[in-house]
Amino acid sequence: MAEMTLVGLRVVLEVARQGSFSAAAVALGYTQSAVSRQVGAMESAAGGTLFERLARGVRPTAAGEVVARRAARILGEVDGALEEVSGVRDRLAGRLVVSGFPAAAAVLLPRALALLGQRHPDLHVELQEAASPVQLRRLRAGRTEVALVATVDMEPERDLAGLRHESVTIPRGSGIGVADGHRLADQEVVTVADLADETWIVGTGPTGEPQFGPWPGLDRPRIGHAVRSWATRFGLVAAGLGITRVPGLAADSVPHGVRWVPVHDPVTSAHGTLEVVTAESPSAAARAAVHALRVETARMVR
Repeated sequence: MAEMTLVGLRVVLEVARQGSFSAAAVALGYTQSAVSRQVGAMESAAGGTLFERLARGVRPTAAGEVVARRAARILGEVDGALEEVSGVRDRLAGRLVVSGFPAAAAVLLPRALALLGQRHPDLHVELQEAASPVQLRRLRAGRTEVALVATVDMEPERDLAGLRHESVTIPRGSGIGVADGHRLADQEVVTVADLADETWIVGTGPTGEPQFGPWPGLDRPRIGHAVRSWATRFGLVAAGLGITRVPGLAADSVPHGVRWVPVHDPVTSAHGTLEVVTAESPSAAARAAVHALRVETARMVR
């Protein structure tokens, strides 16, 4: 009887992330035929088809989505166990600079750094916040060792050339922050149509930094305030002066008086990806930080 394997789980997860066998093969360093064999073995073990073959690429079936989601959790735990054992054997020390854009620095990076600190208590980690293009400039200049960047407004092939990078799945889709007493606060999910008459609290700041304006596609959205910091944005929302876009990545950072509500929008993906970027030959400390980010992202996706 066919059984699921760690290699098979890793292949299924990468195919789901990349959307094609060939791209997964490149990411994993396998041949395309090896990827096909692993997927076939996993489909035999699952007792059903995991991917729907399309004209260009593939997409997970319902069963494939279940296996990919579980694979992220299982592989995160396995990678964490290996990293923890490695940490016991080879204690890391010194200074490491890690950076991320504000939404990533709100929840994911602090959790990853806490895990990194548990495993390597002698490692001093400095956290920086910056827009993705700024992070990459600092990385190339040697001022940062690990950067967590968004690729929405970038050209990955150009911007990441010569750097080592891997994709991680963004937990949850995007949503909104509303005051506790708002009419949408008790909804499990809202639609884009529900947002048509709302007043928006939007971000403002340097060019190249995601600002999270009103929900895309709305006709003539009403802007109440445009402010720089998330704290001010949330304060205005809590006071009932409008609502604001909040990526699922930062959903757990909303303060008292504000509720995060997911938005169902067929135009946007339920999940996206970030890039964890290092120099082409990262240090042992940088590799440990990348492992911690992978583990914490897998936990948030559950």
